[in-house]
Amino acid sequence: QVQLVESGGGLVQPGGSLRLSCTASRSIVNYYSMEWYRQAPGKQRELVARITRGDATNYADSVKGRFTIARDNAKNTVFLQMNSLSPEDTAVYYCHAAAPLRDLPDYWGQGTQVTVSS
Repeated sequence: QVQLVESGGGLVQPGGSLRLSCTASRSIVNYYSMEWYRQAPGKQRELVARITRGDATNYADSVKGRFTIARDNAKNTVFLQMNSLSPEDTAVYYCHAAAPLRDLPDYWGQGTQVTVSS
């Protein structure tokens, strides 16, 4: 079993920045595609950013140019740098490890709250 632990959330003013971290209890971040999702109150969970095993990155249109996903394999950690935050970015952010093979499990973190408000 693998645990994913997110950190770095909090309260930030509009236009501010936060960096989220997701640390895995085992060395999987270089083998799995690592993703950040978010879920705002009353809304469905949505994919925000992905980094694949080959280091390809994908972003939701709403965060392109503002968010950057990266990973540190040596630390088993994935980061989400969030800049130019707006109230619409307020949500619980979840880390997800997407299994590269069908017979391997996916993993989810517990989530970290990001609130953008003045």
